[in-house]
Amino acid sequence: MLYHAFDVQSDIARQTRQWGRLLQEAAAPWMRTPWHDAAKWWSAGARMMMRAGLTFARPAYGIHAVRVGNRDVPVIEEPVLATPFGTLLRFRKDIDTVQPKVLVLAPLSGHFATLLRGTVRTLLPDHDVYITDWHNARDVPVSEGRFGFDDYVDHVVRFLETIGEGAHLMAVCQPAVQALAATAVMAHTKNPAQPRSMTLMAGPVDCRVSPTAVNRLATSKPIEWFEQNLIETVPGRHKGAGRRVYPGFMQVSAFVSMNARRHSDAHSDLFWHYVDGSADKAQAIETFYDEYFAVLDLTAEFYLETVRTVFQDYTLARNQLTYRGEPIDMGAIRRTALMTVEGERDDICAVGQTMAAHDLCSGLPPHMKSHHLQAGVGHYGVFSGRKWEAQTYPIVRNFIATHA
Repeated sequence: MLYHAFDVQSDIARQTRQWGRLLQEAAAPWMRTPWHDAAKWWSAGARMMMRAGLTFARPAYGIHAVRVGNRDVPVIEEPVLATPFGTLLRFRKDIDTVQPKVLVLAPLSGHFATLLRGTVRTLLPDHDVYITDWHNARDVPVSEGRFGFDDYVDHVVRFLETIGEGAHLMAVCQPAVQALAATAVMAHTKNPAQPRSMTLMAGPVDCRVSPTAVNRLATSKPIEWFEQNLIETVPGRHKGAGRRVYPGFMQVSAFVSMNARRHSDAHSDLFWHYVDGSADKAQAIETFYDEYFAVLDLTAEFYLETVRTVFQDYTLARNQLTYRGEPIDMGAIRRTALMTVEGERDDICAVGQTMAAHDLCSGLPPHMKSHHLQAGVGHYGVFSGRKWEAQTYPIVRNFIATHA
């Protein structure tokens, strides 16, 4: 019923955006009259109306070219392999230089992989970059089957095999767990495509370390509560009708509620930027929320298995993770160098939670392990923004180059 109610709300938001566009057009002629001050308020209000609601459409990556050496090189998005639940997307560059291949694992946590466009853009001048471009579960027909924790691991293994030997993994946030699992599985089977290195960025490897509000929420209720209260059935108007999902709008609502004042202030600032004509400042806020409010649903099985495995039972942290019913030992990882990156002010994945991977990967010698704590950044600052570009990325780039 909640999903049906949200669809009604989405229809109302669509009408609100249409009214906003009409009001914006009506305000335009008044900008050139003595009443232009009032028209600015009118126009600003209309533009806020035009931003009502969430979207389930994947935003564009918008990376058309990057600087490689002393020239600008076009970037082409090339789907390499597609499954019902995700696409292995390559950002192809027409250059002669052979660069390290990097597979970026995007989180499945309510947003599209385009949330990592800044990460990809920074990597591109020095690397041949691929990303896990996840599909919205509400658009995947029930006939395509399930997608759970092990299926994510399957995708990582299959994508690495498709890329070929010598690739590197970079897991941002949640998929640090699946990156470790997939690498261990490939080590167990002596898969020649096992990655040469993996960089885990702000990932919940051991949530027992300095638990955050997110971690405490996960342990405050039994898994049955999450299934009964947070799982919805996709309504008949969508391609995935009948599929059980954790709706993206619920996840984003939870994130917003954690920092409600910050988001409220940002939208207040946006209104006043519209009024006073601060176009650059307004665009910066618009760009962030265009991405933040683009949401996708997770399959119910993936969400519930992740909550139980990662946040409640700490299966990985105890090195008791299983894959397709068989135990996998992180100590089996011996050929893949490990780097962990954390943010000093991360209130989603606390300091120490990702670094726990070093103890788990007991088969790696010290020279194949590295850790970086980035000062002055929160969760998103670990993989995006000025400090990521100027301070964290050079360290990550050198780590990959060392093990390329």
